[in-house]
Amino acid sequence: MVRRELWGEIRRTAQEEGLTVSALARRFDVDRKTVRQCLSKDWRPYSRPERTDTLSARHKEFVEARASKVDYSARVLYQELCRDHQYTGSYETVKRLVAPLRAVKLQAERALTRFETPPGLQSQVDWGQARVAFRRGAMRVHFLVITLGYSRRGFYRAFPDERIGQFLEGHEQAFEHFGGHTREHLYDRPRTVCRPDGEGRVVWNPTFKAFADYWGFEPRLCHPYRAQTKGKVESGVKYVKRNFLPGREFVDWSHFDTELAEWTATVADVRIHGTTHERPLDRFENERSHLLPLCKQPSFKLQTRCSRVVAEDYLVSFQTNRYSVPYALIGRTVEVECRGDEVWIYHRDVVVARHAVQPGRHLMAILPEHGPGAIARNQRLRRAHAAIGHADSAGLADVEIRDLSVYEQLAPVPGVCP
Repeated sequence: MVRRELWGEIRRTAQEEGLTVSALARRFDVDRKTVRQCLSKDWRPYSRPERTDTLSARHKEFVEARASKVDYSARVLYQELCRDHQYTGSYETVKRLVAPLRAVKLQAERALTRFETPPGLQSQVDWGQARVAFRRGAMRVHFLVITLGYSRRGFYRAFPDERIGQFLEGHEQAFEHFGGHTREHLYDRPRTVCRPDGEGRVVWNPTFKAFADYWGFEPRLCHPYRAQTKGKVESGVKYVKRNFLPGREFVDWSHFDTELAEWTATVADVRIHGTTHERPLDRFENERSHLLPLCKQPSFKLQTRCSRVVAEDYLVSFQTNRYSVPYALIGRTVEVECRGDEVWIYHRDVVVARHAVQPGRHLMAILPEHGPGAIARNQRLRRAHAAIGHADSAGLADVEIRDLSVYEQLAPVPGVCP
């Protein structure tokens, strides 16, 4: 299609200079047929001829009613039309009819209405994963994020995996962090929360449902494959990855927890939120009184093992307290289980430590035999026993071991005459 300006220029040059068709074609780099059309006709814009639709009204009704059931597949609709409705038209005609129907569906999916919740109504919960640099090497870390729907204040805690033990423990730590919890909790569909039954219904994880009933909140689920439903916590997961993790290296797991808590208090809670344009900590003041209080309710007793990574001080944290394990397990993953009044710690299903449950909070239980000093002390004892055995074999007399009271009777008491 020749533009109107070029069309007029060809005709003007032909009138002023009297050039032949071939000369005009060479000058303007167009075909000679185009030059002849320019000289013989007036310019008109190009218009595509309308296509004649071969679909009858009956066929259109079938396509419009059936399209959503076959996921807007023009190929499936074309096959069904030919097989069951005596359609003799082309596949391209069916495709042109389906295209606007599919576009409407996609547009409706993108048009997400932001769901704002009143104070104290809903929290959103999700896991995130990232590879984190520790002094002993990189490790994949799973961090639990719980975001309050109204204030956008977040709770962040890292775990070695996403099993039910740490999932529920993270909830209770968040409840303590916020001083209460919301009436609803919104989840994706992890196996720690629910599982499908094959008939489109949801079966709750019995342990998780007992936990929700114990604390008195209502669990809710996102629509399948619609992560945008919980966009507030999704943003929180991205925020940790993009703001906290880049450029940081940690000594051990304990150092990671300390740095994460400090970042939460000094950065995440006091930033200006991009949606609310307020600091989460300020909005939380309006939400605090709407949270369901904890009322000093004890922790949900769950006899299951929680994974922990042993810190450089050979301690592992469990329910706000820290317990020692053998020094050689530093950097290894162990499992902690509460059994009655004792804390049992396993490594590869072997019990490596047992402690009495600490009665308070933020306490430490350290057994001397777990530290590196115990190793050196045991080596000195082995050397001493070896030396005694060597002396016995050399014929030296045995040394009699007496009670200290014998020496007290023999030694004079200072200031008293014998």
